[in-house]
Amino acid sequence: MARLSVVVLTALLGAVLTGPAAAQWKWRDKGGQIQYSDLPPPSGVAEQDILQRPQASRRAPVASAPVAPATIASAPKTVEPELEARRRKAEQDEAAKRKAEEDKIAAARAENCVRAKGHLRTLEDGIRIARVNDKGEREILDDQQRANETKRTRDIIASDCK
Repeated sequence: MARLSVVVLTALLGAVLTGPAAAQWKWRDKGGQIQYSDLPPPSGVAEQDILQRPQASRRAPVASAPVAPATIASAPKTVEPELEARRRKAEQDEAAKRKAEEDKIAAARAENCVRAKGHLRTLEDGIRIARVNDKGEREILDDQQRANETKRTRDIIASDCK
């Protein structure tokens, strides 16, 4: 009795393990080499070069009549839905990342614009402006420095306030 159960168990295990092997594609590539895969062969492989298909994907025999190019172009592609969904998800994630980066840059430009306009008003009001130089000393802007700072601020406004 124990021997019978071992044989039955071995047969069942063998049947389970050979199931995935039956879902293999086998085709001859352009170089004449035999290729094996669990994915369909590339679209450029001729029908007569496909040597084995999984049982679930048997195609109907191809008619010998010529096929119009429009029919070939409109034929559905054999792409796995899961891979296609991952590809679309990656594209959407990349687009969202680009959009977020563009929004971040636009917000920084808007903030720079507001600051530059405020600084320009201060410069044009004629108020004395002091800043700290490289030595850490406080210095007051003279007319030439004020004119240079006004020009630089106007350039920033021209580039960031569009």
